[in-house]
Amino acid sequence: MLDVITIGRSSVDLYGAQVGGRLEDMGSFNKYIGGSPTNIAAGTARLGLKSGLITRVGDEHMGRFIREQLQREGVDVRGVTTDPERLTALVLLGIRDQEQFPLIFYRENCADMALCEADIDAALIADTRCVTVTGTHLSHEKTEAAVLKALKLARKNGAKTALDIDFRPNLWGLTGHGDGENRFIASDAVTAKLQSTLHLFDLIVGTEEEFHIAGGTTDTIKALRNVRAVCNAVLVCKRGPMGASAFVDTIPDSLDDGLSGPGFPIEVFNVLGAGDGFMSGLLKGWLTDQDWQTSLKYANACGAFAVSRHGCTPAYPSWEELQYFFDKGIQNKALRKDKALEQIHWSTNRAGDWPEMKVFAFDHRVQLEEVPGATPKKIGAFKELCVEVTRQVANKRNGFGLLCDGRLGQDGLFQAVDQNLWIGRPVELPGSRPLEFEPEIGLDCGGLSEWPLAHVVKVLCFYHPDDTDEIRSQQEASILRLFEASRRNRLEFLLEPIPSKAGLVDDDTNARIIQRFYDLGVYPDWWKLEPMQNHTAWQNTCDAITRNDPHTRGIVVLGLGASQATLSQSFAVAAQFPLVKGFAVGRTIFAEPAKAWMLGSITDAEAVETMAKKFSQLCDIWDAARANAKGVIA
Repeated sequence: MLDVITIGRSSVDLYGAQVGGRLEDMGSFNKYIGGSPTNIAAGTARLGLKSGLITRVGDEHMGRFIREQLQREGVDVRGVTTDPERLTALVLLGIRDQEQFPLIFYRENCADMALCEADIDAALIADTRCVTVTGTHLSHEKTEAAVLKALKLARKNGAKTALDIDFRPNLWGLTGHGDGENRFIASDAVTAKLQSTLHLFDLIVGTEEEFHIAGGTTDTIKALRNVRAVCNAVLVCKRGPMGASAFVDTIPDSLDDGLSGPGFPIEVFNVLGAGDGFMSGLLKGWLTDQDWQTSLKYANACGAFAVSRHGCTPAYPSWEELQYFFDKGIQNKALRKDKALEQIHWSTNRAGDWPEMKVFAFDHRVQLEEVPGATPKKIGAFKELCVEVTRQVANKRNGFGLLCDGRLGQDGLFQAVDQNLWIGRPVELPGSRPLEFEPEIGLDCGGLSEWPLAHVVKVLCFYHPDDTDEIRSQQEASILRLFEASRRNRLEFLLEPIPSKAGLVDDDTNARIIQRFYDLGVYPDWWKLEPMQNHTAWQNTCDAITRNDPHTRGIVVLGLGASQATLSQSFAVAAQFPLVKGFAVGRTIFAEPAKAWMLGSITDAEAVETMAKKFSQLCDIWDAARANAKGVIA
């Protein structure tokens, strides 16, 4: 059963990446899901509620993006209808300064405004404890009919109902396209329309201006009393930096006399989407039977996160992040600059789950270039065969992936798109020590801006904790620069330190390396580590990671061209540790077939068959090791 289902707007937000200028002058945009109900559905899902959305999206790329992103956020999309005739709504937004946040709605005959009664599935409404709607969909006869049907079904089923007034004069036809930022224009017609529905709600939320339109007066207390005259809902009035006040019964003479929760005085960076973050936190409290002071605490904190970051939905906290914030308090009023908080935000809001990893690594460049008969064209074609191997072995199952480079394997990367595969790409210049990057990445790592968001940045570094100060500092500076560039570009990061090529290795070597990088502020999403035959070495390694980053994705074991028998031995030890998710192996699979294929001794089909067999055997060896380890799991 769903905790909450929201109904209404769904759009793609194109947020200006540059801050401090006019929308006219912005040169690039970040793409996020948007629209108040869509934001709230995602925001509540991040807080642990089972949420869903009823809306329409277009039968095109942006509509598919919304649907897929909602699924990544954990939102139920049974109520998301694909409209074959209309385009998904778009919104252009910008941050000009602390007071001006220009935006343009592209919503002419958009998909979500075609929502109708037929889109309201009675069984879906019966499967939710709360229906939440926003005001925009009361502005047109057809969408209003859909909302009213859902509300009446909800009340018949005994579910709770909530309204976020979400008044945008532009979306009610009260102002022009260029005035999307305007938050209030008085309108008797809008007031009458809202008041005709207010009796259907158990909870009504709005800013002072939004209660002005609902109550028909700019006197806030009088407006609240006018709303109270037509409904018995709990009224929550948002007051910006002053927090919010809740009114359960009679409206007092002052907003200060309402129920309130603690506020969070932080630096305001972006007010857009703050109300949806607030509503997400409020619903979390209300639907988990918290008192109003606690519910408002959640709401105020979620609103604080929203105004401190870029974008709407991307700014909202996870439940783990919210608890961390309550425990640690405000360490930096510019929350987006609090590195510890941002790490929790990143690591607890990543899309997807990878409880196991079986990765075919063919990102090798030098090793393939040295094979007799190899040419860049042949290597590229061979890597396409490797992608086909991965696809065949995965057979649409989760937990499979590949490592492929963009210099010799670009066509292979193109073919790997939309195959439900984890995709990692190397950035290091092969064999470099100290570490250098491939020319396409650039000294400043600016080349990452061209990467798809689904690709993982992988860097191999011949690094040893006992290196000279000079070489260690050079390599650490490069990795730190790469890590920060990865985060700026919203890309996951895999670090592959290989100490055995740079010095002697003992049971503490990997643990020392790992601790050093965490001390530098490098938090890899993934670690790719050399196979260790020793249980103590693995224990020390895993302890170092979990001590510093309990939210890490995990470890994959590399192969270094080892034989299948040797890998079997290392898998047996590694599989005892849950933090080790699987393996990323290459030469063990492709080395011999590559030599034969480059010389024309075997066909494409034979190469694929041979490599698929080897990859499958490794998968079976890993599965057996994990199964055997269950009784002694670390």
